[in-house]
Amino acid sequence: QGSDLGSPFNYRKQGILYVAADLPRPGRSGLSEAALERSLELAEAAGGGVLGLFSSYKAAKQAAEYFAKESDLQIFLQGEAPINQLIDDFAASKNSCLFGTLSLWQGVDLPGDKCRLVLIDRIPFPRPNDPYISARTRAAQAQGRSGFAEVSLSHAALLLAQGVGRLIRTHSDRGVVAVLDQRLINARYAGYLLKSIPPFWRTTDCQTVLGALGRLGNPGEGDK
Repeated sequence: QGSDLGSPFNYRKQGILYVAADLPRPGRSGLSEAALERSLELAEAAGGGVLGLFSSYKAAKQAAEYFAKESDLQIFLQGEAPINQLIDDFAASKNSCLFGTLSLWQGVDLPGDKCRLVLIDRIPFPRPNDPYISARTRAAQAQGRSGFAEVSLSHAALLLAQGVGRLIRTHSDRGVVAVLDQRLINARYAGYLLKSIPPFWRTTDCQTVLGALGRLGNPGEGDK
């Protein structure tokens, strides 16, 4: 038996879920130029405070190199120092970005305006050639069940919930989760994934989100 006690947070007022539905569907070869440009546009609007959660180290490094070249934001990349040191350095700097992979999707606690934007490059489906995932998928299919729904989709939903959960850590937190993967609203399984994450106010309008991030990054300007 179990009980759902709900959440102490008002997610619809505290956070925005932005899905970049106009971007091309992400591929396995890394981030597209359009995704990199949109990521930087969002990060600069927020003035930093960006936690970038990527599906691969290749994508995280690609984004870090692009940001370092095209912006003045300070970039911390997983692997360049011990993870705890990177998190502390990121938290101590208002105008920085921390990019990484699985280690950052879970257990990172950055309350207040230390994290104003959680940037997710794609739905975190497991790699199809992972031996454990492949074995579980085959076992489910052998018993007449959907291997994709039972294994890959449930894995993605859990990890997505953990990643999105990095944003709102206290009652006073405000911010945006930006997912650069149109499948989160366009795919047939989108509803299942959306049910796994907090009920933020949702939009696909980039200008609305840029305005909100600008107010978060500069709270003294305009209405909060």
